[in-house]
Amino acid sequence: GSREGVLTVTFLDVGQGDATLIESPTGTQVLIDGGKGNAVLGALNKTMGFFDRDLDMVVATHPDMDHIGGLIDVLKRYDVDTILLTENKSETPASASFLEAVKTEGATVLYARMGQVYDLGRGEAGSTTLSILFPDRDPSGLESNMASIVARLVYGESEYMLTGDSPKEIEEYLVGIGTVLQSDVLKAGHHGSKTSSSEAFVNAVSPMYGIYSAGKDNSYGHPHKEVVDRFIAHGVIQKNTADLGSIYSETNGVMIWFRE
Repeated sequence: GSREGVLTVTFLDVGQGDATLIESPTGTQVLIDGGKGNAVLGALNKTMGFFDRDLDMVVATHPDMDHIGGLIDVLKRYDVDTILLTENKSETPASASFLEAVKTEGATVLYARMGQVYDLGRGEAGSTTLSILFPDRDPSGLESNMASIVARLVYGESEYMLTGDSPKEIEEYLVGIGTVLQSDVLKAGHHGSKTSSSEAFVNAVSPMYGIYSAGKDNSYGHPHKEVVDRFIAHGVIQKNTADLGSIYSETNGVMIWFRE
C-alpha cells in the first residue's frame, strides 16, 4: 500500500510481459500494462492487498497480447476511473476483447499525446507527475510497438522512464527532438530486446538502474546480450523480474531504494 511521503513503483512479475504499478505518496494508483494472462491479478493482490479493488488509472501502452491480455482481467476485477491508451489497434482477438472491456468499464477514456502531464498527487518532495513523451500524433497507422506510450514519472529528483515496447527509431526520434529524458530508472524497452535501448537513448537517459520485465528462460532470449553489455558499459545496475520476481522500488524524491 502507499506510504506517507513515498512514491512506490513496482515492476510486477507477470512472466514474459509487462506490468508496472505506481503508488503515489497520496495513494493514487496507476497500472501501466498487465502482462499476458491473469498472473497480474495475483501480483496486484500481493502488492495492493486483497481488499483494494480500485485503480485510479490504467495505461495500455500498445495493443500487444503480453501488455493488454492481463488488462482485460484487471478491468473485470477492478473498478478503474481512467483508462489511457492510444488510437493504435491491432487485428487480434486480444485487442478486440480489450477495447470491448474498456467500453464496458465506464471509465473516462483518454488518448495519450506528447505534452500531457498527469498529476498523481503531492508529497513532501512536491507533485508526482506522469508526463507523456510519445505518441506526438494519432498513431493508428504505426506498427504497434512504434505506437507505444512513452512516459516519464517524476517525484522530486527521482525519475522513472517507462517505454512499453518502443523501438530504437522512436527512442532516437525523442533524443533528436531534444526531449528531456534523464531518469534514474529505465525500464528497458521491449523486455530488454536489442530492438530497444539504443546507445543514443541509454546515453540520454543515463540511468542508475535498468529494469527488465521478462519471463524466466523466455524463448526470445530477453534480455539480449547487446543490451546487457551496453548497460554494463554505462555502469547501470541491472535487475530482472525473471530472477527477482516483482521488483519493489521506493523513493522519497531524493533517493531511490529497492526492497525484496
